[in-house]
Amino acid sequence: MTTSRFLQIHSLHGYSSVLLNRDDSGLAKRIEYGGCMRTRISSQCLKRHWRVADSVHALTGIDGAPTATRSREIVTLEVVRPLREAEHDEDVVTVVDKAFQTAVYGDRGDQRSSRQPLLLGSPEVEFLAKEASRIAALPPAEAKAAAKAWAKNSRANMKAMREECRLPGGLVAALFGRMVTSDVEANIHAAVHVAHAFTVHREESESDYFTVVDDLRRIEDDPGADHIGETELTSGLFYGYVVVDRKILLNNLAGDIEMAGEVCRRLIHLIATVTPGAKLGSTAPYGYASWMMAEAGDRQPRSLAGAFRRPCSATTQAAEKALSGHLARLDETYETGEVRRALSLNCAAMPNAELVSLSGLADWAADVMARGQT
Repeated sequence: MTTSRFLQIHSLHGYSSVLLNRDDSGLAKRIEYGGCMRTRISSQCLKRHWRVADSVHALTGIDGAPTATRSREIVTLEVVRPLREAEHDEDVVTVVDKAFQTAVYGDRGDQRSSRQPLLLGSPEVEFLAKEASRIAALPPAEAKAAAKAWAKNSRANMKAMREECRLPGGLVAALFGRMVTSDVEANIHAAVHVAHAFTVHREESESDYFTVVDDLRRIEDDPGADHIGETELTSGLFYGYVVVDRKILLNNLAGDIEMAGEVCRRLIHLIATVTPGAKLGSTAPYGYASWMMAEAGDRQPRSLAGAFRRPCSATTQAAEKALSGHLARLDETYETGEVRRALSLNCAAMPNAELVSLSGLADWAADVMARGQT
């Protein structure tokens, strides 16, 4: 029986004529690897789509898992607005607003343009709202003094709340971590590590010329289009890689092994079926994984990206062959002994990997995460 701290998840996804993830100029994100340019999907993009997926396997559907919100308007909308709606003294609300914005977002938090979007769990938001309401209910002079004192002691207040709460940052922070520059003790280590996905072959892209025609314009008046533009479209077979650290995950989930297992079950489904797609209406960028493999073991994880340092042809058969050969050489050299399950639309075999369905893969990963053994 093998002890399993790490669950490694590898995948291949194919897309055609899409623009999945754009850079600041509106073009597809790219990365040079192995001496040639590849199309890329950032880890932030992938995590965002998995986090907010409206699916039967959505992370928000896990019982007992609090939600989380990333915004720079959390205090404004969830803490201060209810005070105004309750018609508290406006001068008091203004003082509370500044005090809580500063406590949450840092020294210049009362200036909206200076705030960075911050991830807060629903328990933290509820605590802040309750404290603000309590202070605002005091006589005006006392309330103003109490607000300033609360801001001064905010780190201690939030620390005490987090120590008493099971998942203060919500499930999202427990999985993907959180960094708070204004309060180091609020930081949460990521239990799920996500690599940028990239094409296993050279980039395939073209500039798509398009026009927009005015339905009410008569041809005899002007036969031309009302708008002419262009956008980039890409096609590719992407290799993706995710690692789940069971030790960190259980620590972030307060030791709840059942929730850890359910998280991994759903994560497998999300990785396989959720598209990190933009331009939905014009490209329909929907696709399922053509190949996935999960590995359980106790040794440091290692990506299989090296299988594609030399680009292969843009077929799943070629990619699976490259992966199989690379994995076999790793096994022979390092003898790390991971236990594996895989799915493949081509029924391609991987070294020491049993072929299963997506549900079988997800159930196996959930069991490994819950028990910590294979």
